[in-house]
Amino acid sequence: MNSKPRDYSIFDKFNFERKPVGMKFLLNKPVGIDKLDKDMAFCAMFKEAQTRSPFYVSKDNFTCLGKIVLGMEETEPVMESGQIGATERIFMEARANSRIYQYITKLAKNTVRYVAFSPVDALSFDPDILIVTANISQAEILLRALSYSTGKPLMSKITPVIMCSWMFVYPYVSGEMNYMVTGLGYGMKAKKLLPEGLMLISIPFDLLPMLTENLQEMDWVLKLHTLGDNERLEFQKSIMSEIRQKYENG
Repeated sequence: MNSKPRDYSIFDKFNFERKPVGMKFLLNKPVGIDKLDKDMAFCAMFKEAQTRSPFYVSKDNFTCLGKIVLGMEETEPVMESGQIGATERIFMEARANSRIYQYITKLAKNTVRYVAFSPVDALSFDPDILIVTANISQAEILLRALSYSTGKPLMSKITPVIMCSWMFVYPYVSGEMNYMVTGLGYGMKAKKLLPEGLMLISIPFDLLPMLTENLQEMDWVLKLHTLGDNERLEFQKSIMSEIRQKYENG
């Protein structure tokens, strides 16, 4: 917990309505951060962190499957059998619900005993993942920044349930960013934690340096997005003409 956090002041430029949240998975109890004084679901902890000072949680704070995806507790056989999802009519049959357990990401047993949360402007640690809550215009800039220097495609992986695995654990384990739209996840929708139609973008620690550097270097508003149809066509024609000239003269 004593590693120095990066400079995330570039995120101030977005004027997010809800603050980005940094999370860190810990074997040992963090120093200098208070423990959360209530119990709640994993996704609710994320929302809690958007509006208060940093805190940490342990197994006893969880009221959901979060402690299972964190490796704090084993999955009950009746759960992995898929009976619950079929009974609640989330899935047609138990076999469909059971299949998701072959895909969701879980941390190794007992490797994480605590999780620290902090809004980005109060970070005192280097986060393992940073989760941003954005509207579509803000998300367009962030997702473009994540592809700006690599050209790699951006893909989302989710299941209707246990969304916390995909948002909080999968990016950390895989090193891949992930995103979802609020209102798609069963638990968050049932709890009405956030308005529908927002983008949740989860960025792992190894992509954060690239993201912040790209945000500082790239154009946030592209010229093509500011032009009318005719102006845009003329602008594109002029670019193509310039490129062809350089090619022919090269």
